[in-house]
Amino acid sequence: MTTKTTPLYESHLAANAKMVDFAGWLMPIHYGSQLKEHEIVRTDAGMFDVSHMCVLDIVGSEAKAFLRFLLANDVEKLSTEGKALYSGMLTPEGTVIDDLIVYLTHYGYRMVVNAGTADKDIAWMLKQAANFDVQLHVRRELAMIAIQGPNAIAKVCKVIHEDWEDAVNALNVFQGFPFGPVEDGWFIARTGYTGEDGLEIMLPSDEAAAFWQALLSVGIAPIGLGARDTLRLEAGMNLYGHDMDETISPLAAGMGWTIAWQPAERDFIGRAALEAERAAGVALKQVGLVLEGRGVLREGQIVAVAGVGQGVITSGTFSPTLKHSVAIARVPAATKDTDTVQVDLRGTLTDVRVVKMPFVRNGKKVFA
Repeated sequence: MTTKTTPLYESHLAANAKMVDFAGWLMPIHYGSQLKEHEIVRTDAGMFDVSHMCVLDIVGSEAKAFLRFLLANDVEKLSTEGKALYSGMLTPEGTVIDDLIVYLTHYGYRMVVNAGTADKDIAWMLKQAANFDVQLHVRRELAMIAIQGPNAIAKVCKVIHEDWEDAVNALNVFQGFPFGPVEDGWFIARTGYTGEDGLEIMLPSDEAAAFWQALLSVGIAPIGLGARDTLRLEAGMNLYGHDMDETISPLAAGMGWTIAWQPAERDFIGRAALEAERAAGVALKQVGLVLEGRGVLREGQIVAVAGVGQGVITSGTFSPTLKHSVAIARVPAATKDTDTVQVDLRGTLTDVRVVKMPFVRNGKKVFA
């Protein structure tokens, strides 16, 4: 399979990025220092090329009915134009095909799905759409840039159209709108994957490199996927293929809050399986782990909970903000948020604290 590149590939090379294969795309892992890039996002403003993610527009007279059946969360909640919803898209067995964001627009809905699952997602959605008056338009002609950090919005406003500045500043968190004519392709949302304020901007691919250069000119630094991962982990955000996948229920992956159980008469794919799981008692749950001494928690390490059983770390790293290691783990449901558990670090059982996530939000430690 040929590795794909985004419209910003040459911009990354010009910035001396180290490129790696990520979900079939050649993407920047860092531009010299992952640690420095992480700190820039926590203290100022950084930008990520996320053009490998897939944008879809969903239209038609039954678009709402289709999405209410397709997703575990309920797009009926999207009561005002621009509002966004985070949801899992599930199998009939109640496991996670993908996690995604969907926006209500004046023409229908806009959805953003993960890069590594895009082809699978589209095939699944087309299969489910056969019974609805709905059309799916895959917008591969769009690039996507995420600008994150406490100064992100102010700096972006220096380079966007003056006529858009007030509207961008007025965006609520988890809200996005088309800017300019829809056919021009610009869509700006106040969303992100770092635990910081910021924007995710979809725009025509042929305008991406020039916009990237404009962002550089106002002091927004390019940030690679390495820092993106440590930032999202500090923020307690799941990564598909690690913290959940088609073998895991959202109830066991910290996504229970994304399931809209009401109204009870709404049937969505996976509902019956989730109701059966909930009735039987969910066996596993997601927690945060903190190791304040030496060592680094890593994905795949076994978590021993005394008197309860075993779990596993699904994502782990050294936290550049906290200066110690943190992890997301799936553990037996009887584990308490105040427990001390043990993780095997190079043959030594090491005490690790269970905490509620997130670990960091807006640059500050937030767990007790």
